[in-house]
Amino acid sequence: MNSHKQKSVTFPSPLGERMSAGQVRGFWRSYIFDLDGTLLDTLRDLATSVNYAMEQCHYPTHSIDKVRMMVGNGVATLIKRAVPSGTSDEDTAHALDIFKKHYMEHGEDTTRPYDGIIELLSALKQQGKQIAVVSNKFDAATKALCDKYFPNLIDIALGENEAEGISKKPAPDMVFKAMKQLNASPEECVYIGDSDVDLQTAKNSGIPCISVLWGFRTKEFLQAHGATMFVEKPEEIARLNEK
Repeated sequence: MNSHKQKSVTFPSPLGERMSAGQVRGFWRSYIFDLDGTLLDTLRDLATSVNYAMEQCHYPTHSIDKVRMMVGNGVATLIKRAVPSGTSDEDTAHALDIFKKHYMEHGEDTTRPYDGIIELLSALKQQGKQIAVVSNKFDAATKALCDKYFPNLIDIALGENEAEGISKKPAPDMVFKAMKQLNASPEECVYIGDSDVDLQTAKNSGIPCISVLWGFRTKEFLQAHGATMFVEKPEEIARLNEK
């Protein structure tokens, strides 16, 4: 990579926006992906475990569409949103423990990669790109899912681990940790996700964000939260580096 400062020239982007010289095709060396709603369709298993915890605690259950809007900020926040208003911290923690145990046993029942994801990751690896996953899903589940569904395709998988002093998304901590382990500068990285949390994470990390439209949020929702780069199919991401 050249050490001289690049000019602030812009180029037409295949994603529909103007991009700086540091973001043209082939420049990104490291791809940092969200997991749920981006690489994996995990919604049904998440909803099943949420509702199992609600039933065990004698709380009302939730539709899949309602759970869809609850996810994105980690499982602790997910359960806080799922339990009835006014639930004590102690009872919320109990529901969270039930959820985690059930999810670790059933988190792969219906979960699958979205169509085209395996091909995308394989294409990026063939191009010599580095791939990281940064998720607000708890760390053990993040690593287990990546090992199961993406063997030999993910260089680094990081999940929520605030007990170690690493703040979850949208704080940039996990992204910075991934970049450090990849030995990559922000200028070499791009973030790919499906939610407003991902948009804010990328912004806080100082890297661009590609928003995917097959995940848990609509294009209109993402636009309202500042998204400007969109892909409708995974293969569109790989094509950015073909030329």
